[in-house]
Parts: sequence; structure tokens; C-alpha cells
Amino acid sequence: MPSADDLALALKKLTSRYDNLFQCSFPYSMGWHGAPFNGEENAHWQLHAHFYPPLLRSATVRKFMVGYEMLAETQRDLTAEQAAERLRAVSDVHYRESGVE
Repeated sequence: MPSADDLALALKKLTSRYDNLFQCSFPYSMGWHGAPFNGEENAHWQLHAHFYPPLLRSATVRKFMVGYEMLAETQRDLTAEQAAERLRAVSDVHYRESGVE
């Protein structure tokens, strides 16, 4: 069974990868979704988070969410698969801790 320490380590690695993409402190918004509190059995429900990073192309080109994006799905310049590949391609050791800049 995963622990709170496992979740903290996963978040540390993920946010380090975001910072490592462009070698900068990477801003993001994050929100958590927990199980509904409706008195019903929700064993199928999983705690999960959403990350909304505003940097897509470079450290200086930001993505601003507007209109429908704030209430629905955001428009992206790349697919979820392409974004995941970019994150997998960088280290999960923060660039400031790796000794390489």
C-alpha cells in the first residue's frame, strides 16, 4: 500500500522534472480530487491530482487560460503523450541538486 512518503516523493520527482524542462522554477496550478462524500460506497474512486503548467514551449512563452479553458478542457499545443514524453526525457533529480547547470 502506498504511503504519504511515496506520494511526497512522486510529487518531488514530478515538480523537479517540470523545473528541469527549461532549467527554471516552473510555475503550475495543482488541484486534488478526493472521493465524493455522499454516504455511498466509493471504493472505485482514486485520489488524483491535476497539474496545469503554463509553460509549454519555453521558459519565456506562457500559456494563459481564458474563457472556456477555465471551465472545461484546456487547449494545448501538444498532445498529452508528447508532454509525457518530454517529462520522461528529463531527470527527476532537480537541476540545482544535480551539480549540472
